[in-house]
Amino acid sequence: LFDLELRVVPYSSLTRWYSRVIFQTPNEELIHGFRVCLLAALQKYYEVNHNLPEKIVVYRDGVSDSQLKMVEQYEIPQLIKCFETFPSYEPKLVFIVVQKRINTTLYSWAANSFGTPPPGTVVDHTLTQKDWLVRGGGITFKNTSLLIWCLARLTFKMCHLYWNWPGTIRVPAPCKYAHKLAFLSGQYLHSEPAIQLSDKLFFL
Repeated sequence: LFDLELRVVPYSSLTRWYSRVIFQTPNEELIHGFRVCLLAALQKYYEVNHNLPEKIVVYRDGVSDSQLKMVEQYEIPQLIKCFETFPSYEPKLVFIVVQKRINTTLYSWAANSFGTPPPGTVVDHTLTQKDWLVRGGGITFKNTSLLIWCLARLTFKMCHLYWNWPGTIRVPAPCKYAHKLAFLSGQYLHSEPAIQLSDKLFFL
C-alpha cells in the first residue's frame, strides 16, 4: 500500500530572480555597492510578498583566500547596515563564499576499490580549516548557527537551478547568473541595464 500526497504548488511560490549591476574599477574584487543592491532586492521582495525574508543566504563569488578577512570586515557589515533601513528588522544572515580554484581531488572507498564520491558529498573535517567548511565542488562557507547540513543541502540544490543546463553546474545558480550578467554589462552594455529588466533573466 502507498500513501500518496499530491500538492499543487502555485507559480508565485517558485524560484524568482532579481538582479542589479554596480560598476567598479578593473581588478577590484571587493564590492562597494553591496548595500545598494541588497536594499533594492529587499524592496522588490517586499513588493512581491508583502513581507521581508526571515533568513537571507548570500553566495559571494570570486574571492581568494587572502581576501576572505577583508570580505568579512568590509562587505558583511554593509549588508547588516542595510537592515537598519527597515524598522525592527533583524533577519538571520548567512554569507557563503564560493571558491572555484580548488585543486583538491576527492575519492571514495567502497567495495575494496576507489571511485568518485556521490553527488552532494560534504567534507567538513581533516581537509578543512578550523573556522571554515569546504563542500566538494568548491563551496566554502563560514560556520554559522544554522545547521551545516542545511546549508550544504541548499547549496547542492542551488547547483541544479541554472536554466541553461539540464544537470548540475559547478557553482550555485546565483553565482553563475551574476557572472553572466556582469560579463554582458561590462563587455557589451557598458552601463546598468534598464531597471524594468531586473526581475528577468534577460542575460541568458
